[in-house]
Amino acid sequence: MSGKRKREDVNTFALRLSDNLIDLFYELKSDVYIHGNYEEYVICDPKKRIIHKASVRDRVVHRLLYNALYSYFDRRYIYDSYSCRIGKGTHKAQARFRYFVNAVSKNYTKPCYVLKFDIKKCFESIDADILKNILFTHIQDERLKSLVFKIIDSFPKGLPLGNLTSQLFINIYLHELDWYVKQTLHCTHYFRYADDMVVISHDKKELENFYKQLQIFLKQELHLTTHKKVISSIYSGIDILGLVFFAKYQRLRRSTERRKNARGGK
Repeated sequence: MSGKRKREDVNTFALRLSDNLIDLFYELKSDVYIHGNYEEYVICDPKKRIIHKASVRDRVVHRLLYNALYSYFDRRYIYDSYSCRIGKGTHKAQARFRYFVNAVSKNYTKPCYVLKFDIKKCFESIDADILKNILFTHIQDERLKSLVFKIIDSFPKGLPLGNLTSQLFINIYLHELDWYVKQTLHCTHYFRYADDMVVISHDKKELENFYKQLQIFLKQELHLTTHKKVISSIYSGIDILGLVFFAKYQRLRRSTERRKNARGGK
């Protein structure tokens, strides 16, 4: 029954699907479309998260915008951005991490250190004005630009967890950091998955210096604060995207193992 209740809004929209889509088309064409309110609920996956769910008609608009913008921006991302991208994902990021470690450690014969950190309350900390300024330089069509800004302004602070467009906007926003890492710091062994950043080096002091520069850039340019910073040797193990990596093997995070066992290994 819970699954049916979750789809009740979809079923209601589908009862008058043609009429609803035609109405939405004319609202968008005449630039009178107004984004509705959000429904708030909590999930635990396993961390507690507050999700804000838009109405079905608004989610249709989100999908249209996502489809219109995805390819343009995806071509501009660095190779080593792995979240919410076609052909990327968690497993590709984990494999890339192992590749970087092999390269830096010279097949585990040299020192190898890993810097990892994330962004404190990333989605709610996104500065709407900075995001708009970034998008303004890329989107030439005024109607499309107006619609994108309406989506951003539909939420009072940052970006809502739950919007398809939020996944796109996070990548666009943090691409500014990616570009700084590559073009200014000239860091080769770096990747990002959503707001999780990882840098690998043979020199621990170099990573400390990288981190200080990244902190300054994020604070000054994107109004973001770093969080959960760790610098550790690969030989002592480090947790990356749900796996704990050691020199020549990896294992599931203990908490993931416990959840898997609690579900009967499924």
